[in-house]
Amino acid sequence: MSPTIRTATSDDVPAILRLVHALATYEREPDAVEATEEDFTVALFPTSGTPTTHGLVAEVDGEVVGIAIWFLTFSTWTGQNGIWLEDLFVDPAHRGGGAGRALLTRLAEICVERGWRRLEWCVLNWNEPAIAFYRSLGSTPQDEWTTHRVDGAALTALAGASRTGVAS
Repeated sequence: MSPTIRTATSDDVPAILRLVHALATYEREPDAVEATEEDFTVALFPTSGTPTTHGLVAEVDGEVVGIAIWFLTFSTWTGQNGIWLEDLFVDPAHRGGGAGRALLTRLAEICVERGWRRLEWCVLNWNEPAIAFYRSLGSTPQDEWTTHRVDGAALTALAGASRTGVAS
């Protein structure tokens, strides 16, 4: 059966978190997920204002079998927004059924409908099946860029730098 792609609702939060845990296990970091259902509810469905994080789900026979969690980016070079796909995951039992392609197709449609110029994401270097899948869709790796991250103690230290006399 073909998957149905739709915008996530607050009722999907438990399934989203279940799939995020499955993704962490797949990516060899089973204990890395700190997010809670409340965290996802606040991010995806804030009680006031516009959400900064968005979700799509893939359903088969009423069961959520895949997710795409995304947010807006902005390119100073194009002057246009785009989509950053934070996570795409399809339950292994449902891979090969078109859910991943359908989720990415819907994200591409959103970009085109809204006049946004890019759909981007990261993939782990060892994840050859995903890399092959993404290339089959026409994606091109941005090998000249390296992702950097500041978190934990380094983030706290950097945030405190201005309070210790370091000019910003």
